[in-house]
Amino acid sequence: MSDNKITTRFAPSPTGFIHVGNIRTALYAWLWARKNNGAFILRIEDTDKEREVAGSIEHIMKSLRWLGLDWDFGPEKDGPNAPYIQSQRLDIYKKYAEILVKKGFAYADPYTEEEIEKFRQKADSEKKPFLYREHRPENPPTWDGTKPLRFKVSELKKTVWNDIVWGGLSAGPEALDDFILIKGDGYPTYNFAHIVDDIEMGVTHVVRGQEFISSTPKFLSVYEALGVKPPFFVTTPPIMGATGTKKLSKRDGAKDILDYEKEGYLPEAMLNYLAFLGFNPGGEKEVYTREELIKAFDLGKIQRSGAKWSDDKLDWMNKEHMKLLPKEEVEKNILEYLPDSMKNKKLVPIIFERISKWCDVKEMIERGELDFFYKVPDIDKTKLVYKNISQEKIISNIKLAIETLEKVAEEKFDKENIKTALMAVAEKLESRGEVLHPVRFALSGLDRSPDPFIIAEILGKNETLSRLQKVV
Repeated sequence: MSDNKITTRFAPSPTGFIHVGNIRTALYAWLWARKNNGAFILRIEDTDKEREVAGSIEHIMKSLRWLGLDWDFGPEKDGPNAPYIQSQRLDIYKKYAEILVKKGFAYADPYTEEEIEKFRQKADSEKKPFLYREHRPENPPTWDGTKPLRFKVSELKKTVWNDIVWGGLSAGPEALDDFILIKGDGYPTYNFAHIVDDIEMGVTHVVRGQEFISSTPKFLSVYEALGVKPPFFVTTPPIMGATGTKKLSKRDGAKDILDYEKEGYLPEAMLNYLAFLGFNPGGEKEVYTREELIKAFDLGKIQRSGAKWSDDKLDWMNKEHMKLLPKEEVEKNILEYLPDSMKNKKLVPIIFERISKWCDVKEMIERGELDFFYKVPDIDKTKLVYKNISQEKIISNIKLAIETLEKVAEEKFDKENIKTALMAVAEKLESRGEVLHPVRFALSGLDRSPDPFIIAEILGKNETLSRLQKVV
């Protein structure tokens, strides 16, 4: 990779499922790399072995693949800075650690956990923040890898930096402390490993959540000690829960991103929706294809305020993307959810009109919303009545409908000809509902159903007339 090539990364920890907040970070990094013909790296940060969950790495890759967020370098795609799994890069962290030791910016921590805890308790009793640097040993032992290695803050000063989203940020000297670089077990901490990896991999833009702002002074002090220019920081706004008062998280019911795949959401719709949770290219347009998102994406248009998650908005977005699909693909997906006894292509338009994701088909079946196509419904005769029209008048109108539909030839019994015939009757009445309502209810038995024209076409002439005659 050349020095001036835009390089971004997504660096999740394999600690369980991956939720929408993680994915949006990946999406913004991916979009920026793709817009600039740059490189997008997938890096697995697995140095906290106690929290690691088996199978998580495969799950992360499967999630990204579902969404089409392809990585240029990472697991299963070796590149110039392989390996891309941190637990396989321990020698690299050790090399950088020794550089810091040699330059006087790191030292072995001689204290036990019990001794450090006493320092903390003393600070608490004095109602002061605990700062390890206040207990820094004067003559630390030589670091041999068996004890934690700590960074040594050489100068207490105000830290000032720029964030592409937040602009100028700063923190006072209290933000700096002697933190652990490498633990006693030989694994680096996040605070150290991600910096080394970003340097080694030539990362130019770090897309991250707001929780990392408070740690930035520590990160910058390491970059300075190593004599390396830091990358650009891109701090994204939080995704808030449905109430808008609390950040959406795993603890608060944030779902595994692959649950949305199981529920029948389109990956394009999910990308579109997530992109707009914190980013707005301007204008009224909301539905963007993947290519349009890449073209429109701009780090400078990422917002600072949190965006509220809305299932209803996601459903709307998904339906809009479903409308962009070829007719054959819509038909294929809907028919896959229908049992063999219900696989009727004529049902597709009716079902499509009433769903916002593929699994809604299954729910329609479970609620019995399609049963009337396959068995004669039980009719609540009181519901045949339209407004204050008398029962005698309703019966008369249904008889008119029967007479009219009998005249439609069987080979021409489609929704257009049925509509023409029934509307000729309806237009002569005070209200069209006087005939259309009882006909629709007689055919479906449902308060809410498709229009009577499409129902009649699917049922066919004989079944349609049979159901109308039955209610008369």
